[in-house]
Amino acid sequence: MASAADTKLAPAPSYVLGPQRLKLQLSLTVNTFLLLALYSGVLGVLLPNQLAEIDPGSKESNLALLFFITSIFSTLATPISGALSDRTRSRWGRRTPWIAIASLIGSLALFGVSFQTSFVSLMVLWIMAAVAYNSMQPAMTTLIADRFAPEHRGTVSGLIGAGTTAGLTAGTFVAGYLAGERVLAYGLFAGAIAASCLAFVAINREPSSEKLPHRPIEWGSFFKSFWISPRQHPDFAWAFASRFFIYMGYQAVAAFLLYILADYIGLGLAKANIAIANMALITLVCSIVASLVSGWLSDRWQRRKPFVVLGSLIMGIAMVVLLAIPTMDGMWIYAAVIGAGYGMFMSIDTALMTQVLPKSALGDEGKDLGVLTTAINIPQIISPMMALALLSAFDNDYRAIFWAAIVFVFGSALCVLPIRSVR
Repeated sequence: MASAADTKLAPAPSYVLGPQRLKLQLSLTVNTFLLLALYSGVLGVLLPNQLAEIDPGSKESNLALLFFITSIFSTLATPISGALSDRTRSRWGRRTPWIAIASLIGSLALFGVSFQTSFVSLMVLWIMAAVAYNSMQPAMTTLIADRFAPEHRGTVSGLIGAGTTAGLTAGTFVAGYLAGERVLAYGLFAGAIAASCLAFVAINREPSSEKLPHRPIEWGSFFKSFWISPRQHPDFAWAFASRFFIYMGYQAVAAFLLYILADYIGLGLAKANIAIANMALITLVCSIVASLVSGWLSDRWQRRKPFVVLGSLIMGIAMVVLLAIPTMDGMWIYAAVIGAGYGMFMSIDTALMTQVLPKSALGDEGKDLGVLTTAINIPQIISPMMALALLSAFDNDYRAIFWAAIVFVFGSALCVLPIRSVR
């Protein structure tokens, strides 16, 4: 139970209604779309191509190392920035400064990546960009808990899920066709997200946080607060585990998808760039339909768990297809099925996460959602290294990665079942 003193620290909900709610929903969807387009285009296409140019013989190990080091920084940045945004006091609110400033820093660093010709300099600038974008992301995600009533979070989560999956697809498509125009491609992604974030904060004015009680940071208790006891908050722990497992499986395949097309399917790098872009179109259609329908049905029925479980199972089936049909026909089927499953999962996962936050953490939504976001970041550290180890152990046989992905993704569905506070 929260004490009276704790309650005074928590800002009163200022939920948006009517046209304001629609405007914020659409703005969040556009921002999410562009941010995920950036991630998928850069991580899935541009960086793998750039690393293959820098050192063709070490492209897999360099890519895995890049993911590993970047994700360590991202994992630390996400919950810390979320907690600091909870404590931010400004006339523009708690989240707005983080969204605006971090997007500008990230975009400048990202554009600089396009000019790098050595692995070390590329990695340094990409880490700067990733830390900035991961400092922005929890502030943006927390607006769902800050500004939307719980009964409306399925719809907004569905829209954001559609933006997420569509962004992943669109980014891959654009990067695949612009892979030969590296400076243009990086500049397009960097400029789009910076412009979108500045427009977002301009048209969605956040209430001032200047009059909220100041919360000085006591560093000992500050870092201890990131530990959320699974015994005291089991639903939070199960939600974390579910998200962790699905991204362990999904990321293991997604990180090496270009190389899977080039080497496992046998297309070569040039044809793989075009194939991954065309696959993205199939994923786009399936993911948008699944996201929007799932979000609408979830709010209508006030159910979250069935959609998250079903989305996980569908993603697991997509991984099975990669094993059963090791041809381009199988890759087209994979693109459709993974789009449907990921769209359904992402559309409802965010809504579910906002409903399992510890009730005693009043005013700490940014920090708690940041902790949940590490369930995405930590697999980005572990999963590529796991995939690299499997490739090494099984003589570059990508089927070892697919088997591991199947186990993780199906395991994610099992972790959702014990959650009791959300139906």
